[in-house]
Amino acid sequence: MNGTTDNINQSLQRSSLAEGLTEEQCLNLAKIIETRELTDREALITEGQTDNCLYVIVEGRLEVTRDVSGGEWLTLAVLKEGDFAGEMGFIDGTKHSATLRAMGETQVLTLSRDALESLIDTDPHAVYKLMQNIVRTVHKILMRMNQQYVEMNNYISKQHGRY
Repeated sequence: MNGTTDNINQSLQRSSLAEGLTEEQCLNLAKIIETRELTDREALITEGQTDNCLYVIVEGRLEVTRDVSGGEWLTLAVLKEGDFAGEMGFIDGTKHSATLRAMGETQVLTLSRDALESLIDTDPHAVYKLMQNIVRTVHKILMRMNQQYVEMNNYISKQHGRY
């Protein structure tokens, strides 16, 4: 489902994806972004699949899950408004390591890699800033995961394997 360019532009400007972009750059980006409405439990991304899209949650939440034993799902995280999804697949085309499902009605902005590449010749600075924002977000996720690993490792070490 496509939203109007004005609505997409407003949602985009509220997101960290547009950080450092001018109003004109946001408007041009809004022209190549689509919106998608998800119903409760509808999958946005499926584990093991590939796509070339970056998603920004505008409204609602997404549950990040893994299939641990043929239909038994483990929840790894919950993504909320403003969070990105699919950023690694968008950047390098890797298969998704988890399934993302809507938790209630959810709306996302969808930017395909091909659409972004269409701006390289006309506005390379906007493409650079956008990629910088994506990498910054991935870096924050990695730092948070590293901190959680250290905390878990310290807990296990201090408990001598008892939990």
